[in-house]
Amino acid sequence: MTASYNMSTRLRQALAAVTKGFFQLTHNSFALIGLAVLFAAMALVARPELRQVGEIHLFSWLQERQQEVSGVVSDLVASERATAADPKELPKQQAAVAFWLSKKYRVAPEPISALVSEAYEIGARVKLDPKLILAVMAVESGFNPFAQSHVGAQGLMQVMTKVHSDKYQSFGGKFAAFDPLANLRVGVKVLQDCIRMAGSIEGGLKYYVGAANMETDGGYASKVLAEYARLQRVADGRPTPQASPAPTLTNVLAAPPAPATPAVTQDKTATLALG
Repeated sequence: MTASYNMSTRLRQALAAVTKGFFQLTHNSFALIGLAVLFAAMALVARPELRQVGEIHLFSWLQERQQEVSGVVSDLVASERATAADPKELPKQQAAVAFWLSKKYRVAPEPISALVSEAYEIGARVKLDPKLILAVMAVESGFNPFAQSHVGAQGLMQVMTKVHSDKYQSFGGKFAAFDPLANLRVGVKVLQDCIRMAGSIEGGLKYYVGAANMETDGGYASKVLAEYARLQRVADGRPTPQASPAPTLTNVLAAPPAPATPAVTQDKTATLALG
């Protein structure tokens, strides 16, 4: 009995020693980990460049893991680059114009809403009717930001990128021609210069399409003014057909309906080379 009791006592003592050692080891390990985390945090605060490198590596690792799991390369800032806006957040008039254009040109309302909002903002700044800007965009490209004519006019407003490359410098270079907002801003500047040179909207449209030295502009100005008249009706909340006859210059807003072509590829000649 004494031997059995002694063996049992030794086992309990050994078990207690092992348990105590385990807890001490664990406690020391947690303490070391805590110190390591503390020193790492202090280093990151003192050295922002280290934090930036760490964030890049962590983000890259997370992207790789995401790709392995889903099979798709993630891009968390893609939505920030998208040209889109919620049409429900636009003023009533702009929302009506955005939904109408979206339906007519079969384009999602979100990107159209961003363009409508930008046109109204630029129009107010340069004192140009935003509905005229949108009408030019509609006739020129049908709201296709990647459109290109056979003579090299590009983007929503079909600006001759080679001729107006200087205007894209503040947007990072000529590839900005395919950025919807950059193209819109450059196109408005060109349109504004054309109207100023011609002295009238119709004459400015003739300059814009590159027909300043020609007898006719092929009906371009009439198409733009017809679309402008429809957009005015939409903005006013009046029932508006998808197409109507070309308006007269003396009564643009009250003109009867005529068909309009959503996308036109007109020759942009050197007359568009405004400073």
